[in-house]
Amino acid sequence: MILQERLRSLRTEKNETQAQVAEAIGITWRQYQRFEVGTNLPGYQNFCALADHFGVSLDYLAGRTDER
Repeated sequence: MILQERLRSLRTEKNETQAQVAEAIGITWRQYQRFEVGTNLPGYQNFCALADHFGVSLDYLAGRTDER
């Protein structure tokens, strides 16, 4: 469940809504919401886009390291 927690934490740090993050990476708000809730996992392209958007590594986003 680390991915969902990291997404929510990073989003709130940037003071963004789910809709704003979704728009920034080119997906629907509903699709992003499912990532945060844990219903769906992002595919490779969206996973990379999320890491780029939040300025963190893929390993950090996936919970493999605590180093951003």
